[in-house]
Amino acid sequence: MDNPFLVEVTRGHLVESRHRGSISVVDAEGATVFSIGDVDRRVFPRSAIKALQAMPLVESGIADKYGLVDEEIALACASHSGEPEHVRVAASMLAKAGQDAGCLECGTHWPMGEAANRALAASGGSPSALHNNCSGKHAGFICLACGQGDNPTGYVLADHPVQRKVRETLEDITGACHSIEKSGIDGCSIPTYAIRLPSLAFGFARFGTGIGLPGEGKAAAARIRKAVARHPFMVAGTGRFDTRLMELLGERAFVKVGAEGVYCASFPELGYGIALKADDGNARAAEAMMAGLVLRFLELGHDERKAVEALAQPVLRNWNGIELGQIRVSSEITGAA
Repeated sequence: MDNPFLVEVTRGHLVESRHRGSISVVDAEGATVFSIGDVDRRVFPRSAIKALQAMPLVESGIADKYGLVDEEIALACASHSGEPEHVRVAASMLAKAGQDAGCLECGTHWPMGEAANRALAASGGSPSALHNNCSGKHAGFICLACGQGDNPTGYVLADHPVQRKVRETLEDITGACHSIEKSGIDGCSIPTYAIRLPSLAFGFARFGTGIGLPGEGKAAAARIRKAVARHPFMVAGTGRFDTRLMELLGERAFVKVGAEGVYCASFPELGYGIALKADDGNARAAEAMMAGLVLRFLELGHDERKAVEALAQPVLRNWNGIELGQIRVSSEITGAA
């Protein structure tokens, strides 16, 4: 089946582009709250599940063993812009485990943030693995390996104790089998497993409420959510959608971008988990869809609503500041009349 068009982009008075997508909203008991499109097609959640991948680090007590503070736990969930504070915190995490950037196996790229990229180049510097948008997650993996007494070398491989533990945790939280047959390699070299949107949404409903999480899972999830709410900059960066939305909403919403148009979220007060995908992998469409769901489900004050509406229906301007059109999310998502 073809998924419906959920986002459109206008130029002048005409629609220039349209984006199809699918959405699953599930509660902590696994019941469907809201659904659009073919939610049973498997997707690779990629970076959208970094908070779930950070659960073993916190739940095991290793975060406490190394004295990781909230900004470090938040960075373990990040797809960051490579700004100086992101680099500093990633290096701090590694140092607490007695390691350095030479242990990182995520690869090296220039900072994702344009200002950080230009500043690094202007200074004559060159990027390191610490600038990789996944360096916080990988620093967390190295802490987990060292804290368990495992050699961190090869921690990105599917058969390393770290990735086995992460896979086990993902299966526990989502209730879905993460099979090697339906896996691939993520951009940062760790395994990524394709699962259905309702399973992802269910995992984030449980992450947001703690309901049904085994062991110390409930406390670990709460600590991660609180760390991110206190340091939303660490999860993304200056001007980024995730940071802006969580600065606005605090602990009422946890949102996390993936790759190829995937987004996941928890609305803890409602007990809802959300997973969505823009079919064509377009990030602007996925962001508009997520903002539209915030408008649909969360009670917002006047100023909050205006701020979220600006994320769901952003005005597009050219380099001269002239208004060209806007991105518009479907009323099927927002529930607007």
